[in-house]
Amino acid sequence: MSKQELEVQVLGQDAADTCCPGLLAAPLDEGQAVELAKVFKALGDPVRLRLLSMIASRAGGEVCVCDLTPAFDLSQPTISHHLKLLRQAGLIDCERRGTWVYYWLLPEMTDRLAGILSRPAGRPLPESTGAAS
Repeated sequence: MSKQELEVQVLGQDAADTCCPGLLAAPLDEGQAVELAKVFKALGDPVRLRLLSMIASRAGGEVCVCDLTPAFDLSQPTISHHLKLLRQAGLIDCERRGTWVYYWLLPEMTDRLAGILSRPAGRPLPESTGAAS
């Protein structure tokens, strides 16, 4: 299975369907919700969110773990654990080069998340059946 097919599967889609329907287009089925929850759980930790931001905003598109670790008051194994969870969620990838490991963002995943959470410009939200605030 290719990396792209795996990433598509993470979001509960068929490989042939590369466009994510937004939450307003159709309700998520149970499988999609379970898989998306794994990605959002990885993003739900402040350290992992900071790591992802540091990796994504790095000039040149990649960063050495040696440049990430000093930004935190955490041990290197703890940082490695957080990076592993981001990798397992399909948000980043890495490559070992000699002693160091270099990380980069997988924009396909963040683009898919953005697509799921956004609505087309100008499209109204569905009518609310609850009480107005």
